[in-house]
Amino acid sequence: MNKGHEYGDVKIPIGPQHPALKEPESFLITLRGEKITSISIKIGYNHRGIEKACEERSYIQDMYLVERVCGICSHAHSTCFAQAVEEIAGLSVPRRALYIRTLVGELERIHSHLLWLGVAGHEVGFDTLLMYTWRDREVVMDILAKLTGNRVNYGLNTIGGVRRDINAGQVKEVLKAVDILEERTKYYIQVAQEEKTLITRLSGVGVLSHEDAVRLGTVGPTARASGVDRDVRKYDPYAAYGEIPVQTFTNTRNDVYGRTLVRVLELLESCRIIRLVLKNLPEGPVLVKAPRKIPAGEAVSRYEAPRGEDLHYVRANGTEKPERVKFRAPTLANLQSVSKMLEDRYLADLPIVIAAIDPCFSCTDRMIGLKDDRRKKKLITWEELRLSGIAWYKKQGIDFKGLNKKFASLLS
Repeated sequence: MNKGHEYGDVKIPIGPQHPALKEPESFLITLRGEKITSISIKIGYNHRGIEKACEERSYIQDMYLVERVCGICSHAHSTCFAQAVEEIAGLSVPRRALYIRTLVGELERIHSHLLWLGVAGHEVGFDTLLMYTWRDREVVMDILAKLTGNRVNYGLNTIGGVRRDINAGQVKEVLKAVDILEERTKYYIQVAQEEKTLITRLSGVGVLSHEDAVRLGTVGPTARASGVDRDVRKYDPYAAYGEIPVQTFTNTRNDVYGRTLVRVLELLESCRIIRLVLKNLPEGPVLVKAPRKIPAGEAVSRYEAPRGEDLHYVRANGTEKPERVKFRAPTLANLQSVSKMLEDRYLADLPIVIAAIDPCFSCTDRMIGLKDDRRKKKLITWEELRLSGIAWYKKQGIDFKGLNKKFASLLS
């Protein structure tokens, strides 16, 4: 209890491990009764060092590494990174490869939005919706596996195009799956528009005005549900979006219910885009040869990930490894709006308000340095980071050498 205890102010830490959070993140909530008076968000619990790791690996190795920034948006990150490198190298990616990237990107969007819809249902006690949407996710994940070989982290992109082409049989399978997904989406739209319990629970919760959405730099469905017509596919087209028209959906409800409506309508739009992509799929190669050493230069790439605008910055120095790699995932852009959404709201609203931006804290968190004994920051190499992690776990009583030996004995 803080200095304002005579008024009933209480500070409660939520996270970094908490049943309401699907990933580790820390929130310090100040309550007056059941109402939130302030919230402090502390990011930085997923220390993976991917940006630094990219700078010590070749561009081709980085293609597989950047996919691991986020499992749900793996194609978004690898495409965004590839676009930056291709711009620096002056590569002209074949149109067929651009169409295939667009196809997989929209399938990934359907996958992500269905996942979010299920999580949102779970956070408000609508677990039937969770079961339905996660069942339907299997349809799109199976198609992604048939096209790329993997259900997540597809490994499809490479510098200069894509690694796999698609044939007529796969096109038929995708169209069949889209028919199923579109029919299920129509049901979810009906649920969102008619289920009174869901409407009542989500309406007026997590309010973010149009002005605040613009001021705080929100992106994706979070911004569009506050009336901000912002979509990279439409206003700064990449891949095949310059040839495929995109309709954006905005809503002026400014709350969690509005974000739900935007996402379910975007599911239908993704189905329409996929059909257009397959109908207009050009003939030709899917890859151009890229140099092993990328000439010196720098580029910023933009991509409309399911959660919103994804940014990748790459600086090349003429070697086979990038000199600097920087990501700005959509969650980082949207996270600061959470504090505004929770102003003067009840503690019970916190899980669904956080979930409403579809956060990915693994995308958001970064680390490139540690503090030494003099509390001064210094840059560290990838090997130093790895050894530091091993030393830290040893202090916690975990010896990876022992674990590796035990694992090897189990396999033998």
